[in-house]
Amino acid sequence: MKKNSRIFSIIKISKIATIFLFVVILVKLTYVAISPKVDGIDLNTFALSRTTATKTIEASRGTIYDINNEVLATNVRSYTVIAYLDESRTSDEANPRHVVDKETTAEKLSPLINMTSKQILKLLNTKNVYQVELGPGGRNITELIKEEIEALDLPGIDFIKSTKREYPNGDFASYIIGYAKKNDEGSIVGELGIEGKYNNELTGTNGKTIYQKDAYGYRIANTPEVTEEAKNGYDIYLTLDSNIQLYLENAIKEIENFNIDWATLTIADAKTGAIVGSTSSPSYNPNILNITDYNNPLVSYTYEPGSTMKIYSFMAAIEEGLYKGDELYQSGSIQVSDYNISDWNKEGWGKITYDKGFTYSSNVAAVLLSQKLGKEKLLDYYKKFGFGKKTGIELSNEYDGKIKFNYESELASASYGQGITTTPIQNIQALTSLSNGGTILKPYIISKIVDNEGKVVYEGKRTELTKVVSSNTVKKMMDLMDETVNSKDTAVTGYRYHTDKLTLIGKTGTANYTQNGKYVSGQYSTIRSFAGLFPKDDPKYIIYVSVKKFQGASSSLGNIIKKMVESVVTYKNLSDKDSNVDESKVINIASYINQGKNETVKLLEKYGLCPIVIGDGEYIINQYPSTNSSVLYGSKVFLVTNGNNITMPNVIGWTHNEINTFAKLIKINYNIDGYGKVINTNIPEGSIIDLNNDLLVELG
Repeated sequence: MKKNSRIFSIIKISKIATIFLFVVILVKLTYVAISPKVDGIDLNTFALSRTTATKTIEASRGTIYDINNEVLATNVRSYTVIAYLDESRTSDEANPRHVVDKETTAEKLSPLINMTSKQILKLLNTKNVYQVELGPGGRNITELIKEEIEALDLPGIDFIKSTKREYPNGDFASYIIGYAKKNDEGSIVGELGIEGKYNNELTGTNGKTIYQKDAYGYRIANTPEVTEEAKNGYDIYLTLDSNIQLYLENAIKEIENFNIDWATLTIADAKTGAIVGSTSSPSYNPNILNITDYNNPLVSYTYEPGSTMKIYSFMAAIEEGLYKGDELYQSGSIQVSDYNISDWNKEGWGKITYDKGFTYSSNVAAVLLSQKLGKEKLLDYYKKFGFGKKTGIELSNEYDGKIKFNYESELASASYGQGITTTPIQNIQALTSLSNGGTILKPYIISKIVDNEGKVVYEGKRTELTKVVSSNTVKKMMDLMDETVNSKDTAVTGYRYHTDKLTLIGKTGTANYTQNGKYVSGQYSTIRSFAGLFPKDDPKYIIYVSVKKFQGASSSLGNIIKKMVESVVTYKNLSDKDSNVDESKVINIASYINQGKNETVKLLEKYGLCPIVIGDGEYIINQYPSTNSSVLYGSKVFLVTNGNNITMPNVIGWTHNEINTFAKLIKINYNIDGYGKVINTNIPEGSIIDLNNDLLVELG
């Protein structure tokens, strides 16, 4: 009886347990039905992840252009060479899909990817891997190199497509443009110059495509997909003019021959403050990142400017009514507190006028004027001219400089540019007062920023800051600067900069630099500067030059800068001395639209220009440069005709910009690699161009 009772109890407990378990399962199922999460797992997401796949649509980084729409920085296709090593990849021995002959493969690849055959062979002998990347030489190769490798028909060799940042002109304005490179995640990120400061604007937003996949990961046909389009980065147009920039680059290469420490050369639009050209030494090539200094000399170098500051100390005295140009003073030296301050000509020139004192760059004259002004007024004028604070130009890491002075001796030295520090961009900003009736303009380097829909979201423009001096003061100073450069008196300090092409006006500066807190002495222990404007009567451009440790004669530096200015004068047809200008070097382009091809070619050749005919038509439907452009003797003029067949011209020796123009006019996709001038293309000279195929160009 007890046994039956025990069995009955067990059965009863089992029924209760079964009922409880059923209730628990029912509750769980109910929870799953009404809740998206179970045990912390989002069931919808989990299910979706098992049935869908996401493909990233890469956004393109924005392009950087100059003021004439010439490309300064862009994205280009690149490839990484890989080698398949796993024999299981080959199913048909007659058509191997892995590397079979490693020695031969290494030998044939070696000259194309800049690696020794031994280095390549070592990678090809890697054990227990499916594939290897042939780096570093096999990374970021060009389309042309890829085609050459493909022509070798090497089994097991393949490519991974990617993009890289390309700078067509190498070290051209490198500190202004900056550079961008791939980070660890494979994204291109700007790290210097415009690339760095405006990285957010240049960087686009990747898109994606979500689609249904099968158990093997393949897309299921005839199923819907969701696409979020990529948003490309914004394009940035700089105020730089590539032609003027080239003249600056050529000049600084000549300056480098004199064993300098550093140099910076800049030209700005005198009426707007826009920087039209700026270069420095040392420089770097953003394609290979051979960087020795991450500071941009234009905005990040502070130094004692020397006698170019006399422009502003003299203007302060003129504006305050304390200057009498014909008043005499004793040149040579002056005692200030415990210091004896002398002119660069220590014996002086006897008693001379203050006007002569400026043109001779007399320190004594500047000191006497500063004593009349007093510390507070001179300091106030220096601040009004923009010294001692950042200009706010669209470049990173700008420095303030230092213009504080308290003691009588410090006031004296500040009047001729010693004991204070400035930056090149501050000096350029201050010079704008001379071309705008005494009003300071803010310098800028960006012309416009255009978003991915073609809308201008930012536009650089002339910005007036403050009026420092009157137009009468400006006129007096410009007359003094004219005399400094163009007087026949060889005692004036700027006569080495005189040119017969036009009236260049300016002021030289020489300052000793400090090292370990002490002024360095010796023959080449100086920083030489030149501040100028041209042409005098209606200045179009400002020029500022500063060079540390120029180990050559003053005439050598003057000749280099003078030649550079003359190039700009010819390019822009600025001469105010008609009798001394070779007008044949500048040709104004007319409209040749609807004109006969043959007649136009003969006319252009007569002018000393080089016509490039595009198409086999009889009359012209498009041209470059456009109507009313001014070009130099020997320049190319592109003439697009109404013909359908376009023959490939001889482009060897063409510049990047010329190839760029040609490709845009014929509407062909193109890829340019390298720096310098054209040395090779994939389309032979004289052949008919198939516009459906890409034009591949190698520079060198």
